[in-house]
Amino acid sequence: MARRALIVDDDAAMCAWLEADLRSRGIEVVSRSSPVEALELLSTEDFDVVLTDLSMRGMDGITLCKRAAESRPDVPVVLLTAFGSIETAVEAIRAGAYDYITKPVEIEALALTLERAIGHHALKEEVRRLRRAVAGSEQFGELIGRSDAMKRVYDLLDRISDSEATVLITGESGTGKEVVARALHARSRRSDGPFVAINCAAVPEALLESELFGHVKGAFTDARASRPGLFAEANGGTLFLDEIGEMPLSVQPKLLRALQERRVRPVGGSAEISFDVRLITATNRDLDTAVEERRFREDLYYRINVIVVALPPVRARGSDVLLLAQRFVEDFATRSGKEVTGVSQAAAEKLLAYSWPGNVREIQNCIERAVALTRYSEITVEDLPEKVREHRTSHVIVAGDDPSELVPLEEVERRYILRVLEAAGGNKTLAARILGLDRKTLHRKLDRWEAHAGDPKPS
Repeated sequence: MARRALIVDDDAAMCAWLEADLRSRGIEVVSRSSPVEALELLSTEDFDVVLTDLSMRGMDGITLCKRAAESRPDVPVVLLTAFGSIETAVEAIRAGAYDYITKPVEIEALALTLERAIGHHALKEEVRRLRRAVAGSEQFGELIGRSDAMKRVYDLLDRISDSEATVLITGESGTGKEVVARALHARSRRSDGPFVAINCAAVPEALLESELFGHVKGAFTDARASRPGLFAEANGGTLFLDEIGEMPLSVQPKLLRALQERRVRPVGGSAEISFDVRLITATNRDLDTAVEERRFREDLYYRINVIVVALPPVRARGSDVLLLAQRFVEDFATRSGKEVTGVSQAAAEKLLAYSWPGNVREIQNCIERAVALTRYSEITVEDLPEKVREHRTSHVIVAGDDPSELVPLEEVERRYILRVLEAAGGNKTLAARILGLDRKTLHRKLDRWEAHAGDPKPS
């Protein structure tokens, strides 16, 4: 979209000079010599920034700033002044000016200020749009997002929600895998049946089989009564096995047999019980590598890997972070009874810059903290955790002119591969695909670097 600037100055020569330069920088310019006419135009047309002189006939720039801030608070105003005093600066800011530039004008400094103001306006518009969009945002169940990555997820979920096929949900920790499983159940023909979930990593190996398949009285110590397992509890509905990659090898063949036969035998029992469930599993592990390393049975992997739903990390979802933040602001403000309406522009910039390794769960925790701490109607930068406030984008390769700063090609390769692996959340299969390598080649490189450099190999 074209960027538009409104210039207000009763000096025709100054307007012509500024128009010519700014247009050469790709900014569409409209100029007015009358402040009154400029305000009328601002009320009927959209602009990304207003540049006004301080001293003009009929109305000064400070007054124009105040009136513009009242009628169009979303449009930043930059003030041009020949009087670069502290008093003038304070008066301009109090009047609502975004910034001020002193004369004689240094065109590069002015252009940079206008670019920042235009960026500020764009971000402000994005925050406003996201606030409007939360209630009617494109979503699937409790999933929220309008990025292309999430639209592809919605499309896939919509096509498989009414299916009986087994689903494997993959994604980093905190991306919302159980939310997806619950949404699939809610939209399925089994929605009137139970939704039963278990985290395979949270149950001791000795108890997991009993949890899944049930047990009879006296099957083991403390088995004082018979108990149906989760397969029986989920009969007619959906069974969700979270973190299935952590399932002990001793339980995996029993799960495979249950899925093949559609029957389970309780621990200590002699009779089998049939079940009718749709199985949904999830993992944040690289199951391909787990199969290669014999930590996960290949036959079970292919049994659960019928339809794969790959959830993108937050860092791959663009401005969805602001949409999620706005939803959490509204939720936590309602719970706490605080009148917090959203996120300030400066805080939004910090949220967008941070990489969110904990994904949606980390955003939720961050916003809950911020709502609890804030003293204003909007969350400010000071309300955010230090790691979000102080985050700086890392660069894999830093170019320099000093030969002593440059590194060998092999080191460039090592840094880049480790960066891709980090971005892939430790998923070596995905990292190998991005790098154009097969997994064995990637493993050899990682093993070699660990052996030679003593660096810990990423998991």
